Amino acid sequence: MNKLIWEQDFLNRNTDLSAWNIRSGNDLLDHEGNPISPGWGNGELQYYTGLADNLFINEFGLNLCARREVIEADGKHFDYTSARLDTKNHFSFRYGKLIVRAKLPVGQGLWPAIWLLPQHDTYGSWPASGEIDIMESRGRLPQQIWGTLHYGKDWDNKVIDEFSYEFKNGTINEFHDYGLEWDEGTIRWLVDGYCFAERQLENGIMPFDEPFYLVLNLAVGGWFDHVPVDEAAFPAVMTVSSIQLYE
Repeated sequence: MNKLIWEQDFLNRNTDLSAWNIRSGNDLLDHEGNPISPGWGNGELQYYTGLADNLFINEFGLNLCARREVIEADGKHFDYTSARLDTKNHFSFRYGKLIVRAKLPVGQGLWPAIWLLPQHDTYGSWPASGEIDIMESRGRLPQQIWGTLHYGKDWDNKVIDEFSYEFKNGTINEFHDYGLEWDEGTIRWLVDGYCFAERQLENGIMPFDEPFYLVLNLAVGGWFDHVPVDEAAFPAVMTVSSIQLYE
């Protein structure tokens, strides 16, 4: 896996977001754009926008910024704004080595994530067609990250394979390479080139043989770490400097 086939170099000021969908709102939508669950299905508290205060490129890379900001939208009241974007219908892949270099914010109640969702729901709606979380972190635990697979025939039978990594030196608030190696038999999670977890894939049971697209987001609150939000953590910034996919 050493042939570069897709790259986003956000340190190059000429790099744009043409390969990305900038999402807005607080509702998880179906394929027709109809709301099906508030809080993006996760109890998230923020309202996503594509405004320059929440999403911008500077000398450090692509920045997703969560703010303590009151907003009235969609008939509801929100106390936070942030950013979410994905490559659905623009870029998806099946198998390869993906590396996302990122710096993550620290603060209780923050939930930055780098993850993959299926381009096509070949096996059915979530979780049947799978989800691959390359990296998630709980902002109050700055020395830990998690990598996870979600699958199963339906919500009541969902399976969660979760793995964690703890930094011996440093924290999530420094730039690290978060990597995923994925082939037809295995998924591996890496930090700075070190493989901290590996999961063998089971044919007929696990749906990870289809193309997936990339999601970047910075959530506030939510089920992943159900704790009070630290108001002193804002503004909180998740910075992605580069993304490479190798085959």
